Amino acid sequence: MSSSSRLYYAPVCRAVQHSIRPLSQTDTLPSTPQDGENSSTAAAAGDAEPKPTRRRRPTRFADVLNAGPSFDDFLRQGATKDDVVTPDQLRKKEIVRLPTWLKTDIPMGTNYSKIKEDLRGLNLHTVCEEARCPNIGECWGGSDKTQATATVMLMGDTCTRGCRFCSVKTNRNPPPLDPHEPENTAAAIAQWGLGYVVLTTVDRDDLADGGARHFAETVIKIKQKAPHILVEALTGDFQGDLDMVEIMATSGLDVYAHNVETVEELTPYVRDRRATFRQSLAVLEKAKQSKEGLITKSSIMLGLGETDEQLEATLVELRKVGVDVVTFGQYMRPTKRHMKVVEYITPEAFEKWRVRALELGFLYCASGPLVRSSYKAGEAFIENVLRKRQKPADAAAILEDVSPTIDSRV
Repeated sequence: MSSSSRLYYAPVCRAVQHSIRPLSQTDTLPSTPQDGENSSTAAAAGDAEPKPTRRRRPTRFADVLNAGPSFDDFLRQGATKDDVVTPDQLRKKEIVRLPTWLKTDIPMGTNYSKIKEDLRGLNLHTVCEEARCPNIGECWGGSDKTQATATVMLMGDTCTRGCRFCSVKTNRNPPPLDPHEPENTAAAIAQWGLGYVVLTTVDRDDLADGGARHFAETVIKIKQKAPHILVEALTGDFQGDLDMVEIMATSGLDVYAHNVETVEELTPYVRDRRATFRQSLAVLEKAKQSKEGLITKSSIMLGLGETDEQLEATLVELRKVGVDVVTFGQYMRPTKRHMKVVEYITPEAFEKWRVRALELGFLYCASGPLVRSSYKAGEAFIENVLRKRQKPADAAAILEDVSPTIDSRV
């Protein structure tokens, strides 16, 4: 065989060798000439049957590979028969349904429709709609407007923070404030004839005062136009500026609310990093010190993974800074982009925490799966706290005391 023939033959042999599978026990070896047989005899035999292909020895790697585990064995290593997931099971998404106690009726009614129509006409925003509150029908749809509660959101509908539980829009540079908003808001609320109103805002860290003066001006104008209306202000932390907290606390409002939202251990994971548990406690403490007899309030969401010990410690901390009212509600995931619900708390557990809060000295506690910070606020405070404390002409006296102070700061 010439050198050129050998060069051609070698790669052909290697290709054939790779194509040959290992022999099994049922395979038979091809016949070869025995001793004493000549080539002509072998050739004659070959005329009767096709000459078999010469068997070549398989590689050691192929032997080991074929004797080892298959890909299916690798996937199912350590799993029992019951643990194996079939393709049909993979196609089906697990649907976690809400407990029955978290289902509410579709909001409707004459009063509900009237308030919604007024809001659109005056270009006002409510946290009831922005936060997708499940109680909007109950709070807005009472038979009498004086028993209805609306939560108006000031300073636009875009927040500068991004808490992981909140569905309000976020932007570092939201639109500027509307200078006519305090007057328009006061006129709308007086027109509605509500008995109780909750004012809240998005966080406006882009403003030097966090919007405190704008907020305080709105409260003043409401009290001027409708002194009988009880006003609750649910404020942010003003980035820890306690002077702004004092401006709000002395603006003539009836309830100063600021939510800690969750226990201290979960705060960094639930709220925006600019909001801390201790900073919120400082806000509530300063509000209490700024005006004698002012009712302070905070709210906690359950179902985020908190423990009983952490909740107990949170209630103790709130009482240390003089908080009068606390509410407990179930965290509900607004969209798939937000934090998942760790646990759905039972109504029995909510009742347990309501009783515990009262034992610790809170004046009032609203606790239930559908309770929110401003849930039935009018009923709670009118019947349980504020009306019992008020004296004749109280609202006018408050306005006279605080207006000069606020006007000098606005």
